[in-house]
Amino acid sequence: MSTTRGFTVAIDGPAASGKGTISKAVAEHFGFAHLDTGLLYRAVGAKVLLGIEPVAAARALVPEDLDSDALRTPEIAQEASKVAALPEVRAALVDFQRSFAARAGGAVLDGRDIGTVICPAAQVKLFVIADAVVRARRRFAELTEKGIQTTFEDVLADVHARDERDMGRVDAPLRAADDAVEIDTTEMKIADAVAAAVALIEAKRDTGT
Repeated sequence: MSTTRGFTVAIDGPAASGKGTISKAVAEHFGFAHLDTGLLYRAVGAKVLLGIEPVAAARALVPEDLDSDALRTPEIAQEASKVAALPEVRAALVDFQRSFAARAGGAVLDGRDIGTVICPAAQVKLFVIADAVVRARRRFAELTEKGIQTTFEDVLADVHARDERDMGRVDAPLRAADDAVEIDTTEMKIADAVAAAVALIEAKRDTGT
């Protein structure tokens, strides 16, 4: 079996596709470090909502800013999608992500441009997708459980808006890397999706390719 030093798993996909859940489970299974890169943009978005200029917010970001619970509001999600479309913001966060990916012991990074821009040489690249309506239902249930007041229609509109921004931006648009393996979670149980991801990663580690 090949060493896990510098072994990188890149998992991309649209909002609420299941990539975050799969990434956490995969990281735990293999003992890899995990970075939800979306939190970087959420953290920048949160600072922007406080009046800080986007690029300055990105350059000043520190790990302590990545409080996942505080950053998972619809307002911050929308702002994160906006700042993520700014090339200067993305450039400011590249080194942070690449440094994380290169750590000893292996790393899993999930986001929207990991396999295409941040870690194009990642040993494993996955692209997780799901139908927009299914993704909106998941996100609506998540927000409702947290006590955040919204409607399904608003959440669906938000999903469509974020998809359009993410896929349509000029700099690092959301797309699958040419060598990424697609996992469609529309009708999959999460355990099955995780199992599929684990099998793909194990195959790569065993062959060393």
